[in-house]
Order: sequence, then C-alpha cells, then structure tokens
Amino acid sequence: MKTKVGIFFGGRSVEHEIAILSALQAINAFDKDKYTLIPVYITKKGRWYTGEALFDIDRYKDTDLLLQQCEEVYMRPVYKDFNLYRKKKKIFGGENILTSLDVIFPVLHGTNGEDGTFQGLLELIGIPYTGCNTVSSANGMDKIYMKMILQESRIPVIDYVWFTGKEWFANKEQLIKKIEDKTGYPLIIKPANLGSSVGISAAGDKDSLIRAVEMAEKFSSRIIVEKRIVSIREINCSVLGDYAENKASVCEEPLKSGEILSYEDKYMSGGKSSSKGMQSTKRHIPADLPANISEKIQYYASETFRVLSCNGVARIDFIIDESAGAIYVNEINTIPGSLSFYLWEATGLPFEKLIDTLIKLALKRERETALTTFSYDRNIFNLNKGVKGGGKL
Repeated sequence: MKTKVGIFFGGRSVEHEIAILSALQAINAFDKDKYTLIPVYITKKGRWYTGEALFDIDRYKDTDLLLQQCEEVYMRPVYKDFNLYRKKKKIFGGENILTSLDVIFPVLHGTNGEDGTFQGLLELIGIPYTGCNTVSSANGMDKIYMKMILQESRIPVIDYVWFTGKEWFANKEQLIKKIEDKTGYPLIIKPANLGSSVGISAAGDKDSLIRAVEMAEKFSSRIIVEKRIVSIREINCSVLGDYAENKASVCEEPLKSGEILSYEDKYMSGGKSSSKGMQSTKRHIPADLPANISEKIQYYASETFRVLSCNGVARIDFIIDESAGAIYVNEINTIPGSLSFYLWEATGLPFEKLIDTLIKLALKRERETALTTFSYDRNIFNLNKGVKGGGKL
C-alpha cells in the first residue's frame, strides 16, 4: 500500500513563491510507486486548497484562476484525526472527508511555516511530519535565540546587539551608542525571524544604521545588528538526520552580485523567470576550501543541528573572516530552499533517496514520541485528600 503524503506549501510569508518552487521540485522527486501525493497549497491569506492543478507550475501565474480549479480544505486540531476535510459540503450530504493522510511534508519557508507555528498544529493532531519540531523550528528561525543557544554551546557566532522596535523608538540614541561601543561599524542589520535575505541591509555610519533599522522594522518587531565582516567568504553546508545521528553534506560557496547575498542572487540567478528556486543560485560545489576548513565547517554544521535538536534536512550558512582566519555560524534554515537537494546530490545522495530519508525520519520520530509520557492515568480530583488549595469554584 502506498504512503499518502500531504505536501503543504506556499504560506503567509514573504518567501511564499520560493516555497512553491521548492515544493514542486520535491513533488517531482517523489517515487510515485511508493507514495500517493496530496498537494495542499496555503495561499497568502492562509486558505488551504488541493487539486491536480497545483502540480503545474505555469498555473501559478494566475492564482485566482488556479484556485477556481481547486477545492478548499482544512484539518481539525483533533488528536489522531488525520483526515483532510472539504470546506464546502456536498449538496446532497454524504461524507465530508476528502481523504486521509499518513504523513505531512511541509515546504513552508519563513514565517507561519518554518518558524514552528505550522509544526505546532501538526503536533496537536499527532500526525507524523518531516523536518524540525515546534521548538527547534522556532529557535532556528529566530536569529536571536539561535545565537544565544549556539554561544552557550561554544559554537562561534558574530558579535551582535538585539532590541525590539519599541525599544528603538524609545531609546534610539542609547541603543546606537551600545551598538557603536560593542561592535563598531560597518554593520549588518536584520529582522530577527526572516530568511532569504529579506529586510537585510548594511550600514557604515549612524545615518545608514538608522535607515537600515527602519527597513528591518517593516518585517519584524525584533531586530538584530551584527558586526559586518569585511574580508568575507560565505559558505553553506547541509545536514541530514536527527538529534541522535546526522551527517553533513559537502560545502558550497554561493556567489553574490553585491555586498550581501541578496534574494535575487539566491532565487533569480537563472533570470527573472527562473523556476529553479535555490538551485538557480550561482555557486561553487564543492567549495574551494582546504580540507581542514571544510571538515571544521561540517563539524560546526552538525553540532548546530544537534544542539538545536533539529530533524530532517537543514542548511547551515557560515561566514569566514579571511583576515582573521575565523569561522562563524551565520544562520540555520530548517526548511532550506530546494531542500538543499543539490548539496546532497553532490554528496552522493539522489533527491529521491533524500525524500525517502525524510519520510523515514518522520516515522521514526513518531515511534519515539509514542513512548513519551504526556499525562497520568490518575484523576487527581478523585483523590481522598482533595486538591491542594482547592475548594468550591
């Protein structure tokens, strides 16, 4: 019997279109003899749709027309209810269940998908799903929390200052002084919980710092300011596995067109109409690095994956300060663009086998979760002594 896989993609995120590209790449890589695929497209307004039309990338040029060819669906946050329901009931009654799912395969980049929100819903339902859980997704997506955890684990990160938009509004001059004292110029300013280089700016002085923070505030209520490394190489490495056992891929060096690896560098290097997603980025694979540097990056990538308790496939992005000979973890992508399949193909694992591994890891986690105690069989309200501090309500 085939495994029914619900592939959820799109989402309420500035990375919506990239998630569509990544999902369609994954769909094409599935072994159709093993899996029955149920696409579930989440619109920018958060509505869920399914239908055969979702398999055709050209139809996304007119989403209104696309949705007319699809059916709106939903899932209930009820434990062990793995059904996908029709929103519009049949005219003459009948079963409202469209289909049932065995496992969910999220391809949701950025907010409301990669940040743990969607994973929380899946954990309420209790359905197996690929990728990181709620906590590791949230910690990986939030650049501030990630840096705090990695620092505690003695994994190198670049010096930083963080604050909220409200703090900036109330204490701008004090924060500017704190930034200048701790890191100095030049700087990189980022929204705390976005990926794909969205909202990121460089600053070389106070005026450009202010402009950059105002830009980042449009995307997040929490801002992080980092020391900018001038003599820089950006290196990426993917990790596959779970907290107990994982493996790092070969390293890559993406090539940027300006000071910062931009959204366009990542997703539109094949031209403005490129449909290859992160695969289209101009890059060197494997990166031209000494063996000892590659091994060190792979070690830090695996450790980052482990200490954040990740699962499935992730991509860890690094910065090398060539003038100081230092290596820093820049960020982790818990649902990486194109699922980093191109890194695994270069490591000797075909995309189809990567998909199989992700499904197996999801089912393994479900078996382990089933052994965890979540509640006691006893009802404390039936104890003779009553409830401490209790009484009539």
